[in-house]
Amino acid sequence: MTGTFDYFVVFAEMRTGSNFLEANLNALDGVTCHGEAFNPHFISYPNRDTTLGWSQDQRERDPLGFLARFRDAEDFAGFRYFHDHDPRILDAVLDDPRCAKIILTRNPAESYVSHKIARATGQWKLTNVKRRKDGMATVDAAEFARHVEELQAFQVLLLNRLQRTGQTGFYIAYEDLQDVEILNGLATWLGVSARLDALDDSLKPQNPGSLESKVANPAELERAMARIDRFDLSRTPNFEPRRGPAVPDYIAGQQLPLLFLPISGGPTDQVKVWMAAQEPDGPAGLISGMNQKQLRQWKRGHPGFRSLTVLRHPAVRLHHVFCHRILQTGEGCLRQIRNLLRNQFAVPLPKEDPDSNYGRDQHRAAFERFVEVIGNNLAGQTGFRTDASWASQAQTLAGFATVQSPDVILREDELATALPDLARWVGHDAVEVGNSSGTDQPYGLADIHDAELEEKIAAVYQRDYLLFGFSEWRG
Repeated sequence: MTGTFDYFVVFAEMRTGSNFLEANLNALDGVTCHGEAFNPHFISYPNRDTTLGWSQDQRERDPLGFLARFRDAEDFAGFRYFHDHDPRILDAVLDDPRCAKIILTRNPAESYVSHKIARATGQWKLTNVKRRKDGMATVDAAEFARHVEELQAFQVLLLNRLQRTGQTGFYIAYEDLQDVEILNGLATWLGVSARLDALDDSLKPQNPGSLESKVANPAELERAMARIDRFDLSRTPNFEPRRGPAVPDYIAGQQLPLLFLPISGGPTDQVKVWMAAQEPDGPAGLISGMNQKQLRQWKRGHPGFRSLTVLRHPAVRLHHVFCHRILQTGEGCLRQIRNLLRNQFAVPLPKEDPDSNYGRDQHRAAFERFVEVIGNNLAGQTGFRTDASWASQAQTLAGFATVQSPDVILREDELATALPDLARWVGHDAVEVGNSSGTDQPYGLADIHDAELEEKIAAVYQRDYLLFGFSEWRG
């Protein structure tokens, strides 16, 4: 171990130069990299029986115990870890500031082509140029896309976890491996006093030359690469606050083995009435206000239960919230936010409940301005909180997933047919679904909706439209 770190990990992938990096790390006095120690198919290297005194069977039974062997090793020890290695140790490694994280990257097109050639020739290492086997890669665009997606997802995971835990990794690119000064800089960062005089020369580059010269179908490679947004330019930045699982809002049946995860602003009452109709005690048979412990107890007591949530079209949902929680000042009104919208953000709301002087044009103008302000709110540009009733449905579902992902996601217009089917799935008689709670007042969405308004709502809830396939609302 060193003064800063107890052990190290090299996060890499196949064909990124990790063997060469390992060879140079092992050339440093007092440093030992033990290969792919957590590869599910072998321990450290093919045909190796043990590493640090542990067999593969021992490692499988107790991966965290095996990990502790690296901390306690006589040398400063480490291993190479790929995205598909044993996931049981990943959290422990990432959360441990005493573990040095070396992150080795390579152009994914280069690593993909190199991997295809290695598979075609059966040659995974080259120590003697005379024994080099020639080969060409045949590119599959869909396979290449999956390759890039997997690598990027793992790199983002590493980056975000280090950010959240206040750690830094030593990033090193494939091309940097040929610079002895950079590798000595890595030794300095690790806290290792030894230095390299020259690079290890036992391993040779297997496929020198341009990328195109190594591909049998370069047109397919060009087509595959054209599909990839290298700079993530199409990504929509998401500044919306993360949401919790909202467990107290869940609704469960006593007899009905069904768990409803309501999305605020959705048809919650309609689903509750339908669930209550299947309980012997009616509405009193429904359970809500649970904490996470009580939720686990309910799930254990209802084996085979199903969980569901219901999506509502973003335009319908936001107009419903506007009418019931902003425009009207009765029960459920967000009075403080209403006053803020009216006084600070110039939403043309009446001072109190709308009266006969409140016309359709004023309603259209008030709702349109409300849409604009909510867009700013979800983008983190206002000082008032993001209420659950207008938080995006995508973000709400992401919050659910931290505790309980719904296994059935319905649309509001599917309830009449889908809920009776769901009742049959859990062994209950099909009960008809009642009508929704009626239209919004004093004007419905159909009274004011047009293409311009739809465009503004779609811009605010772009993620919901994209993730759930919502089309333009047509009434």
